[in-house]
Amino acid sequence: MAMELSLQQIVEGIPKSLLNASDRELEGFQKIIEETIRLREGQRNLQQMIKNFSSSTVQRS
Repeated sequence: MAMELSLQQIVEGIPKSLLNASDRELEGFQKIIEETIRLREGQRNLQQMIKNFSSSTVQRS
């Protein structure tokens, strides 16, 4: 179940250092976030592939 946050809760959770970051620093942070999302998606895909492989191996046995 996804937790819904209000805009105020989101803003209160942002560190002051991030709010005061330069454009260059924010671009670097954005790249890190994007790569983290790709890694998480890759991990989910890998887990699903392993699960599917395991299921098909069990059925063949």
